[in-house]
Amino acid sequence: MISRALKAQLRAQRLAARDAIPSESRIEKSLVMAEAGGAAIDFVPGTEVSGFFPIKSEVDVRPLMQRLKDKGASLSVPVVVDKQTIVFRELVAGVPLVSTGFGTFGPGPDARVVDPEIMLVPMSAFDRIGHRIGYGAGFYDRAISRLHDMGRQPRLIGVAFDCQEIEVIPAEDHDVALDAILTESGFKVFGKELA
Repeated sequence: MISRALKAQLRAQRLAARDAIPSESRIEKSLVMAEAGGAAIDFVPGTEVSGFFPIKSEVDVRPLMQRLKDKGASLSVPVVVDKQTIVFRELVAGVPLVSTGFGTFGPGPDARVVDPEIMLVPMSAFDRIGHRIGYGAGFYDRAISRLHDMGRQPRLIGVAFDCQEIEVIPAEDHDVALDAILTESGFKVFGKELA
């Protein structure tokens, strides 16, 4: 059994490193990532892509989400519906946003709930083979598990800054590895490098 204390320590270290990035630099890095991700993430028009609105010092994926929308993606964002569950609600221009938990906003309860085919996944840390540490609440782990139970295999693309990488994440049996990671250094599909 992997120590929760070890994961908590790794999470705190990487979040502190992320918090130390000056806000102007975070904006610049996020724009670089939007350019790289917009070029590298392939899909057919109409594909359901979940993004997220940034909280605290997270990567701002809104410019990337706009690029993916311009390529034909249908966008959604996570919404906390109870202490255990997030769902992904369709994000449509002009629809009012409401408080959706964790200090972020999203579409209200009348919005269409979707099952993402590509998920942009936030995190506190990642390693070079695709394991990640989230924020400790397990929302994404449960959402991914629920999609798998439905027979769906969403493409999981982690989004983080380079400073959030660590040598090895202590993975557990229930942890699902990412398919790719996007940082300011570029887009990496696990098992092969892309520019």
